[in-house]
Amino acid sequence: MSLADFQNEIYLNGLGDVRPALPTDLSRLEDVARARLSAEAFGYVAGSAGSEATAAANRAAFDRWRIVPRMLRDVSRRDMSVEVLGTRMPAPVLVGPVGVLSILHPGGEPAVARAASALGVPMVLSSASSFSMEEVAEASGEGPRWYQLYWPKDREMAASFLDRAKAAGYTALVVTLDTFTMGWRPRDLDGAYLPFLRGIGVANYFGDPVFQKAVGGPVTDANRDMALLHWVANFGDPSLTWEDLAFVREHWDGPIVLKGIQHPDDARRAVDAGMQGVVVSNHGGRQVDGAVASLDALPGIVEAVGEQTTVLFDSGIRTGADVVKALALGAKAVLVARPYAYGLGLAGEAGVRHVLRCLLAETELTIMLAGYTGPGELTPDALVRV
Repeated sequence: MSLADFQNEIYLNGLGDVRPALPTDLSRLEDVARARLSAEAFGYVAGSAGSEATAAANRAAFDRWRIVPRMLRDVSRRDMSVEVLGTRMPAPVLVGPVGVLSILHPGGEPAVARAASALGVPMVLSSASSFSMEEVAEASGEGPRWYQLYWPKDREMAASFLDRAKAAGYTALVVTLDTFTMGWRPRDLDGAYLPFLRGIGVANYFGDPVFQKAVGGPVTDANRDMALLHWVANFGDPSLTWEDLAFVREHWDGPIVLKGIQHPDDARRAVDAGMQGVVVSNHGGRQVDGAVASLDALPGIVEAVGEQTTVLFDSGIRTGADVVKALALGAKAVLVARPYAYGLGLAGEAGVRHVLRCLLAETELTIMLAGYTGPGELTPDALVRV
C-alpha cells in the first residue's frame, strides 16, 4: 500500500457518506483553527515576530518556484522512503518540534507521538513540551524519535537533559540556535500571554533532577514561583558561541543537527564543528521580523555544505508541493509544524494523523505526477523560478 492510497480511502469512504472531518487542503487548517480554538492558543501557534513579514516571506518563497512535470515516464513503482542520520522513515517528512501543545488539546505531545509512530514518521520533541520527554517516549512506543534542545544556561541541567533523552531512546539531537531568547511576538504580547509563566511547557524542566535540586526539591505549590523564576533565568543563554558546541559533542554520542541556519558561512562552521546536519530554518518567522525566507536561503546552504552534511528544511511547509520544492532544492527531508499543531487542536490524535496522512499522500502524488519515482530523483531541474 502506497502513501498515496489515502486518497482512494477517502473516496471509498464517501460511498458511505463519510467525509473527512478536517480539510484535506492543509493550507485551510489555519482558518478553521482560528474559528474553533481559543484566541490565546491560536495566537501562540499562528503568531510570528513583529509585523509577521518573515512568515509571509516563507510562504511567498514557495510561490516563486514552480514544478515542471515530465511525461511518459514509468512511475508505476515508487519508493518514498529515506534514511536520515540513521533513521528510516516512510517519506522525507519529520514532525517538527512545537512546544506547549497542551494549550491546543489535553492530549498534547503524547497524542502527536502516537499519531506519528503509527505512521512511522519521526517526531522531534521540543524541550518546551507540556509532558516530559520520558512520557512522550513511552507514547511513541517503537516509533522513531529525535530530541530538540533549547540549550539552558545551567550546563549541569543541559547535560541532564541530554542524558535523559538518550536514556529515553531519542536517537538524534536537534539543537535550536535561534531562540536563546524569545522574539517580539505581538499576538502573544497583546494578550499578555506566555504559557510558560502559567506552568505550561515546562514539564522537562520541573521534572529534571538538576532543576529540582536548584529549587529545593520537587516543584509544588510551595516553591512554584521560585521554579518559574529559575526557568526564566535558565531558559536560554545568549553568551553561547561556536566553541560551546564541544560541550554538546561531549554529552551526546549520536547525530547532532543545528536548527536555525540561514547563512552559508554558518553552515560551514557547523560542518567544521563536527555537526552531522543543519536545519535551514527561521523558526517559522517567530524570531526575527524581516528575515530571509528559509526557502530562499536553502540553495546557497546546499551549495556550501550539501555534499558534506545532511541538510534539512523547515519554515513554511503546508502542502505536498511545498515538500517537493524543498527536496528539489536540496533538502534531504523537511520538518512540518503548524499544520499538525492545528490538527491536534481541532481533533486530537486523529487530527494529527489526518494531517500527516494528507501531507504524505499529496507528496507522493506530486512526485509521481511530476514524473519521478521517489525523492532521490528530485533536483533543481524539476523546478523553474518565476
